[in-house]
Amino acid sequence: MINRRDLIKHLSSLPLIGGFLGENILNPATIITKVPVRNIAKELGIRTFINAAGTYTAMTGSLMQDEVVETIQGAAKDFMMLDEVQTKVGEKIAVMTHAEAAVVTAGCFSALTLGLAGVLTGMDQQKVEALPHLEGTGMKSEVIIQKGHNIGYSHALTNTGCKIVQVETAEELEKAINDKTALLWFLHIQSDKGLIKHEQWVEIAKKHAIPTMIDMAADVPPVENLWKFNDMGFDIVCVSGGKAMRGPQSAGILMGKKSIIEAARLSMPPRGSTIGRGMKVNKEEILGMYVALEKFVNMDHKKEWKMWEDRTALIGNAAKSVSGVNVETFAPELGNHTPTLRISWDAAKVSLVVKVLQENLRNGNPSIEIMPGENNTLTITTWMLKPGEEKIVAARLKEELLKAVV
Repeated sequence: MINRRDLIKHLSSLPLIGGFLGENILNPATIITKVPVRNIAKELGIRTFINAAGTYTAMTGSLMQDEVVETIQGAAKDFMMLDEVQTKVGEKIAVMTHAEAAVVTAGCFSALTLGLAGVLTGMDQQKVEALPHLEGTGMKSEVIIQKGHNIGYSHALTNTGCKIVQVETAEELEKAINDKTALLWFLHIQSDKGLIKHEQWVEIAKKHAIPTMIDMAADVPPVENLWKFNDMGFDIVCVSGGKAMRGPQSAGILMGKKSIIEAARLSMPPRGSTIGRGMKVNKEEILGMYVALEKFVNMDHKKEWKMWEDRTALIGNAAKSVSGVNVETFAPELGNHTPTLRISWDAAKVSLVVKVLQENLRNGNPSIEIMPGENNTLTITTWMLKPGEEKIVAARLKEELLKAVV
């Protein structure tokens, strides 16, 4: 075994290396063999890309911040009781969101199913184990939603065995409510597609003592939405955790009335014989989601918005410097409420099919994802970009547009 004296003698013959690295290299305690971090995506040939599209599940949502990743890594080193983790985290989330209670779920879709399960079963264990079979159990079996809100996510509700009843007007809603009505469900991102607005929906439900649920999966920012609908009087509020909040992509939050949340937990792991057994959330995700929410609530949202605007302006200016290209900046009122670019071009001046542009950006190095639209339009968002990536997107977009100028 080499001793310290022999090591120093050996290193003295390498003055350039010693001088370059500094004197500490002479101390064996400072010599650490670093094992290269494996790039599993590269090993497996998985394409990574710059995300100029947004928080889409198919694109794996958002990227967790360092504090969230560190929390997950730390939590992985110790055993904990799952229910205790949920209870302690839920108490903190409830305070931040003005809810009576909260629990971390396996995404927003899971929160919808579990929240309705809690409404249906209450604390009756026999009913919990009966779901999704409602006949002969005494449980209610209908959920009322507005026709314009029925775009697919309501499948989370039919997972409980309930059927969907569609209405369009407040008068139709009043007539549809009966002794089978379990819940009135509202989809915030489609709120402009229904005649009945949030407050009236809640008012009618309370009049008939029917619980209300709102799905606001992609509706932060603004951050105020995290407590707005609890304050408004919705009994259950469901949100995704892996979008703007940058929590684990597989996490969501179910919050609302304490009695409903407690009942919903009866259908959640670690309990078996339930419809929610497969909707498992591990301790790492629960704690990571808590840290992500805490960080999101306390961040400087004006500063963040300004950064998104600056990135958007940089890309927009690059695009519109090409003759025949038009740029519009806007922020969607519902869902993904962030500065967004809508880019279009005159086909007589820029001969480029938007799908071809998408493929060219996707197949470039680095790969870039945007969202194509119709009639030579595309949208770009900047909130999922890493620092500096806006410059790459601007340069590549301009390059592809210039190549197509007639």
